[in-house]
Amino acid sequence: MTSRKVDIHAIDGKFPPPSAHYQVVVVGAGPAGAEAALAAAKGGASVLLVDEHPVPGHQVGNDVPLFFGGRATPALQNAERMLETVFANMDWLEPVFEAGVEVQLGTAAWGIYRNGPLVGSLPGQVVGLANTEKSWLVGFDRLVLATGARDLPMAFPGWNQPGVMGAMALQCLLTRYEAFAGRRVLIAGSHDLALETALLALDKGLAVAGLVEVRGAAQGDPALVARLAAAGVAIHCGSGLAEARGGIDGVESVVLTDGTVIACDTVVLAIGLVPMIELQDASGGARAFVANRGGYVPVADGAVSAVGLCAGVPDTGFDHVAYRFDWLAALGGACGGDTVICQCEEVTLSDLLGVQPPKYLDRSPAMQARSLKSLLADGPVNQDQIKRLTRSGMGVCQGRRCRDQVAMLLAVQANSELAALPLATHRAPVRPLPLQVIADWDESDEMRAGWDVWMGIPTQWVPYADIGTPYEEENRRVLGGNMSL
Repeated sequence: MTSRKVDIHAIDGKFPPPSAHYQVVVVGAGPAGAEAALAAAKGGASVLLVDEHPVPGHQVGNDVPLFFGGRATPALQNAERMLETVFANMDWLEPVFEAGVEVQLGTAAWGIYRNGPLVGSLPGQVVGLANTEKSWLVGFDRLVLATGARDLPMAFPGWNQPGVMGAMALQCLLTRYEAFAGRRVLIAGSHDLALETALLALDKGLAVAGLVEVRGAAQGDPALVARLAAAGVAIHCGSGLAEARGGIDGVESVVLTDGTVIACDTVVLAIGLVPMIELQDASGGARAFVANRGGYVPVADGAVSAVGLCAGVPDTGFDHVAYRFDWLAALGGACGGDTVICQCEEVTLSDLLGVQPPKYLDRSPAMQARSLKSLLADGPVNQDQIKRLTRSGMGVCQGRRCRDQVAMLLAVQANSELAALPLATHRAPVRPLPLQVIADWDESDEMRAGWDVWMGIPTQWVPYADIGTPYEEENRRVLGGNMSL
């Protein structure tokens, strides 16, 4: 067989250059990201620093990127005001500006693309960025992920109503956004995250109804515990959340597993933080599971690295994963089969464990006889498989409310270590984007050239360079169908 020619109609070499190129791009303008950008600028590099905050109001409503739980004020709908508010509350950016770093707020990074085994057409490594109006690609020599961490939501009866939110989301609304709608909060957890969140809430003038801890004693820094005790805040140890009761505006009270009823308008889940590794994972980058750092963390490769909470929570010797499973056991005991696990797709606990399709599809007797245990008999559990069969994790929040608790539930059912389960796939765009934004693509005439040979073929196209050669027949044999051009 003759050697294959270069396909003059392929996209290789025709991909337009990125709109800009920087020696260093930093994603996330929190203190860790700002410090990384400042250090790079002082070293003489050209630096771009982007941060998705303030995120659009509709994304906040979908709990992206944090578990806001319907407790943001309408102020978030005023984009200009929020941009001013967020910038004013990020005072650590001032030296970054003075160092000549280009800073873009309200700009989300949605994907990283680098040439490799399946991609060879790019003019260089690029990161995809987007705001509310457009998306574009930026080239980089080095990329620093400072995307932070998100909260670990966990289901319990009544959690799928306004007023159940995450600790990181509360901190964001109280500090950067100044847009928290609640007045009296109950906090689940007693490790440092929960203790610090309670102290912040008190400092911002909120009433803290108490902390709830499933273990027999408070888990965090004794000094922080003492400060809360001095403020008169009780920690209910050996208790869990049995039910959140609510009305037209959401949560009004919470029933603990010991029967105690606590009045509050907001339940803050401060059980744990999950490093935001979506960009790293979607790009095919390496990651490692480290229980003391909060789960999966990125592994640097020379071009892409991570700093701050994105690289893992501080390792104080505390086993965050074991702590989460203690909470899962406590909350799971309160859950019934009708408890919603995936809020976006309304997948209940019984749907998940029964591996049932969405309710809008017919459930045949064979499907109704199926269960997670029967699926486990065929081989190791895979969260992507469960996602496709039940749609858990396929909603607009992109699994941020259910991904981690589903993985934990699967590990329990499979009697497996959490680290042994394949991580559910992250795919770009890692942030929900309007189609008009991500599809705003101006193809060059060079890219359009030759696309006519791709059209009107029942199964697949034959590469242009293969037409009239023995490879054309090989395409027909492998792909099948009528491959005539």
